[in-house]
Amino acid sequence: MTKKLFIKTWGCQMNVYDSARMADVLAPLGYQPVDEPDGADMVILNTCHIREKAAEKVFSELGRLRQLKDRKAEAEDGRMILAVAGCVAQAEGEEIVARAPFVDMVFGPQTYHTLPEMVAKASRAAGSVLNTDFPAESKFDFLPEEAASQGVSAFLAVQEGCDKFCTFCVVPYTRGAEFSRPADQILGEAKRLVAGGTREINLLGQNVNAWHGDGPDGSTWGLGRLIRELAEIDGLERIRYTTSHPRDMADDLIRAHAEVPQLMPYLHLPVQAGSDRILAAMNRKHTADDYRRLVDRLRTAKPDLAMSGDFIVGFPGESDADFAATLKLVTEIGYAQAYSFKYSPRPGTPASVDGAQVPEEVKESRLAALHQLLNAQQVAFNHSFVGRSVPVLFDRVGRRGGQLLGRSPWMQSVHAEANERLLGRIVEVRVDAALANSLAGTVVTGEYITASPFQPAVTLEASA
Repeated sequence: MTKKLFIKTWGCQMNVYDSARMADVLAPLGYQPVDEPDGADMVILNTCHIREKAAEKVFSELGRLRQLKDRKAEAEDGRMILAVAGCVAQAEGEEIVARAPFVDMVFGPQTYHTLPEMVAKASRAAGSVLNTDFPAESKFDFLPEEAASQGVSAFLAVQEGCDKFCTFCVVPYTRGAEFSRPADQILGEAKRLVAGGTREINLLGQNVNAWHGDGPDGSTWGLGRLIRELAEIDGLERIRYTTSHPRDMADDLIRAHAEVPQLMPYLHLPVQAGSDRILAAMNRKHTADDYRRLVDRLRTAKPDLAMSGDFIVGFPGESDADFAATLKLVTEIGYAQAYSFKYSPRPGTPASVDGAQVPEEVKESRLAALHQLLNAQQVAFNHSFVGRSVPVLFDRVGRRGGQLLGRSPWMQSVHAEANERLLGRIVEVRVDAALANSLAGTVVTGEYITASPFQPAVTLEASA
């Protein structure tokens, strides 16, 4: 009998990947994904602990879902199994069980390969099933093969966990120590994705460039070697990776940016701050000049490389001079896209007990100033493409009729009027207009269009 599964995902791309794999694990039990929680037989909240008040947002959502759970039971329409997964579950599982005893399962990001066992226990038990262990075995060794089609662009987790212990971050405590999947396991998954129609793969990890996996030849590979092997897969047109750490950018990986055409010219490389004093307090173990020199090397290897980054303002003890150093670094580097946040204490992290917390109004004003600078850089970067033709991988249908959406090599969202037969193809698009977060363009006619493994190449006519 088919059962309805609804998964709500917060946070990083790794969580998006995990949610898809949870659905794969549950598929043999008859669960099929649906778009709404109402009437679902199982609801999973896949949570993120990075943002401020993350746990309270989960409890608020659970309050709404409890009503749906009760309504389903009262209607004698079966039982809704309600679960909390992910990093909030890992960090605060016991509190979730205590405050929300109506939750049937609470499990961390390393245990979802045991979902069939947890579902069986939840079906029999009166209380909650709590599983926040860090098992000795890798979950990747026990996951089933992914669903046949993951879409034109797909995520592929290659590395998980973190050994860096930045003083603001909970990831080492919620995801565990750094772990690299073996190369043959990754290559096998990538080949299955491409056979299912995927054209672009985004390699994922908390510190993805720390990946050092066992190679089929018995040696240890780095991420640069893995990317070169992935590029040999027929039909894989684009490769990306995220999120990187400046301390793990090996020479071979930098060379891959120059030498592997499938590796897209876009790099998310968080620096967090421009002040050496604050970087030391964050335990980043690199200086602002280390970061500058690294970006110079990357841009020498790949001159058209677009940079993205993460920034935290208002870290404990941050002075006006420290914040000015961050603005100076941003101005010098120039970002095509970036994410910036106010510091918020994460329970259990060293920075959360620092006595030099920055007042909220100061954090607000600094964030506004940083946003203004980063947004201006992003707008300027996008406007530099007006009048140019760029290759766009169309991966979804737009909101307007006859509109397709895709991404440029530089990770910009691009929309154009186009026939749906171009989905899954890389198409030349002339950029007509630039917005803050996207480009608008026109499909270039008469140009050769690369094909998916299952579609022949076409030459576009004016009606495209």
